[in-house]
Amino acid sequence: MGKTSSLKSTIAVSLNNYLDAGAIVAGGSGITLWKEYLGLTEMHLGWINALSANALGAAIGAIIGGFLADKFGRKFIFTYNLLVYMLGVLIVMLSMNFPMLLAGFLITGISVGIGVPASWTYISESSEVNNRGRNICISQMSWAVGPMIILLMGMLFAPGGVLFGWVQTAAAMCGADMSIASEVNVFSSRVVFFTLLVVAFIAWNLQRQLEESAEYEASKAEAKAKGEDTGLLQAFRILFTNKVAIRTVAFLAAIYLTWNLVASVMGFFSPRICETAGGVSNEYSNWMNCIQWAIVVAVTFSISHIFDRTSHRLMYVLGLIFALSTWILVVSVGVNSMTTLWAFVILWGLNSGLSVQIFYALWGSELFPAKFRAGAQGLMFFIVRGLSAAWGLIFTYIYGENGEGFTIAAYCMIALLAISLIVGLIGMPDTRGKSLEQITKERYGDNY
Repeated sequence: MGKTSSLKSTIAVSLNNYLDAGAIVAGGSGITLWKEYLGLTEMHLGWINALSANALGAAIGAIIGGFLADKFGRKFIFTYNLLVYMLGVLIVMLSMNFPMLLAGFLITGISVGIGVPASWTYISESSEVNNRGRNICISQMSWAVGPMIILLMGMLFAPGGVLFGWVQTAAAMCGADMSIASEVNVFSSRVVFFTLLVVAFIAWNLQRQLEESAEYEASKAEAKAKGEDTGLLQAFRILFTNKVAIRTVAFLAAIYLTWNLVASVMGFFSPRICETAGGVSNEYSNWMNCIQWAIVVAVTFSISHIFDRTSHRLMYVLGLIFALSTWILVVSVGVNSMTTLWAFVILWGLNSGLSVQIFYALWGSELFPAKFRAGAQGLMFFIVRGLSAAWGLIFTYIYGENGEGFTIAAYCMIALLAISLIVGLIGMPDTRGKSLEQITKERYGDNY
């Protein structure tokens, strides 16, 4: 596949990352409005968070989608999965009660999880040797563009926002009782989810035109010629009995889980940290986070041009230095002034632009044979998202109601990031400039 075509397919598939992150941020930014409209309790919100795209919904979807992609093909996922996503978003948009809202978040979350392993796998398999890292970076950039745009729209459409007049017009056209503020206000969240529906429809039309991965087709043809079992149970058996595959899963899960436990907390609690520890208003906090995501986009876009020609070890270490510096700042100086608070936001933005997730997405699609490449990624994503959901609950107790446990939480973050750095340096693979076939033969021999 040529440079132009691989870039085109990368952009089409990367829209899944926009939709993934967009669903998480859209849910988080609008949840207060749904709480007021439907009279939800904290228990209701807990269920929504647990089953959404940020937690178990995506975790369940990933382990299903990974093995479906290996069984039926990457194109199978692209042809049908976004129809599921659009259904989930549509249910959220039209929700009139809690069961509808919960079902919408669950369906959306499962779809997000199903799409992740197929997306990363397809991007790597359709990329040229010297553009694989670039294309993964573009995919990750899309993950940052989602929160940036959705957060910005959430602020503009929110009650009192610049575009709230449009929301009121939409509410009136849909027959809302304009005398009930909560019924009108929740339309700002409905409008944000409508934008996700539009992007999902565009992405679905682009993705269903993609050709199947040539490497996947070659792997299936070879398995058929040898008379090998290509069922899902067989894929599980191979994955869990091959020593190289098990070590690879352990390595990737270790570096990604430890980093993601910190990143997931930052993604969900960053506005709260700015408000409670930094003492700024909710509006100012949202703008700070929007700028942080803009930094992520700028950094990821910049490194995409040099990623395939630069030492992966150097970039991996640099990204984690930024991450560690973010939390060392908290325990050494604090974030009580505007200067240190902005330093906290900027440092984490630099880390996220050069994040462990880029390396995880790259290595996760490089270090496994085509026959269970997506399934292995789905398994790891299931583990990481599931444990991140549990860690989010633990963090709330450590952090406290008003940030009184922020310093203790920071030490926990430093320890997790240090593990990611050390494990990454010890187990880092040498894959730059090598084809997927060459990497597979080096690691698994000629039998794969």
